[in-house]
Amino acid sequence: MTAVTGIAMYLVIWWIVLFAILPFGVRPTTEPGGRGQMTGAPEKPMMLKKALWTTLAAAIVWGLIFAVVQSDLLPVRDALVLPPPPGR
Repeated sequence: MTAVTGIAMYLVIWWIVLFAILPFGVRPTTEPGGRGQMTGAPEKPMMLKKALWTTLAAAIVWGLIFAVVQSDLLPVRDALVLPPPPGR
């Protein structure tokens, strides 16, 4: 796995984990129209806390995927190589 592939894979994993973590701890606003917010908007989004948890979880997931790819537990390299065209 090249460095560019590893970074790209980490960024994709980070965004997927972020969308999985976003709903945790959300409480909608109790007062309708308070502070110019919609009624379904979260009162305290806690984005910094969620970004930190996302970074930690994404690093763990990325590390597991990296270990599987590097150890050849799954034949990922063989699956990505296209067979030669017929007649060659």
